Amino acid sequence: MRLLVITQGEYGQRMVNNIRDNLPSGWEVEEWRAPASLPLVIDYPEDLLPGKLPASDLVLSLGENPGIAELLPEVVRMTGARAVIAPVDRNEWMPRGLARQLESWLKEQQVPVFFPKPLCSLAEDHYNVGRHRVVYYNELVSEFARYFGRPRFQVQLDAANKTITGVVVERDATCGCARYVAQGLVGVAVDSAEFEAGMLHHHYPCLAAMGIDDDFADTIMHVSGHIMQDGIKQQIAPFVTVMYFTPHGKVDEDD
Repeated sequence: MRLLVITQGEYGQRMVNNIRDNLPSGWEVEEWRAPASLPLVIDYPEDLLPGKLPASDLVLSLGENPGIAELLPEVVRMTGARAVIAPVDRNEWMPRGLARQLESWLKEQQVPVFFPKPLCSLAEDHYNVGRHRVVYYNELVSEFARYFGRPRFQVQLDAANKTITGVVVERDATCGCARYVAQGLVGVAVDSAEFEAGMLHHHYPCLAAMGIDDDFADTIMHVSGHIMQDGIKQQIAPFVTVMYFTPHGKVDEDD
């Protein structure tokens, strides 16, 4: 697969670096670093794009300015891309109305665009847009999501001591956070692992928005952290000690 990643700053750079460091066999990854600032109104996208962009199958748009969305139809035309991933990790970078407009523009080119919110909700056949689960069918996006997106782990543990001895990352978050969390969980008690996964995610740190998002009534960063914790929780659930508390003064009916 030929992947073109559009970046503007630290957010995108972290992701493209992680993709390159863990590149699946057969992938080619190119990066176009867009201008750090863009005009409020873009009349001629070609004036802001390089003279040539590499032929690509999939475009991953990691811009930090809504103007990047206005460039994507021309990027698709120049590269011949057949699908676009435009994640929403911050609403100000991809407002809802602009996402609808971009979808309409690319539909005219018969190219689908996908808006996982957050990016680390992307799996091989679905992703989140806020609290809603969107099911999709696209071979290129599924191929990307096989390796980068919703974190997926295999946890190895010492059952006798109930400690984690190793964590295999089957699918990393695009930013590399899952690998960081996996390394930090080695030696951690199983009963503490879910909490520690959330703390490690926070310390990475996640670059998603920290303001309250109307779709979640929470921050996108916290939602991302919960996704990370869920990936660990699914693996350790059979081994976690479940504590039950009896309220003071309550008498068991069998007594």
